[in-house]
Amino acid sequence: MKEEQSDSRPVPEKTKSRWRTARYFVVPLLLLFSLLGGLIAGYVIVGKQGLSGVFEWKTWQHVIDLIFAP
Repeated sequence: MKEEQSDSRPVPEKTKSRWRTARYFVVPLLLLFSLLGGLIAGYVIVGKQGLSGVFEWKTWQHVIDLIFAP
């Protein structure tokens, strides 16, 4: 019987380090883009408002006041 040789070599630490670093930057960026996309979709498409209102602090202060009003 022949012994089977596996092609799975250990991945060098440098490659692992690059993916870990990329993951720390890519995941938060994707989360930020999805948050912005959700805000825009909710305000413009569902709320039928203008796009410029999404980026105004007054708009979100009003929403916060409505949610936490006594």
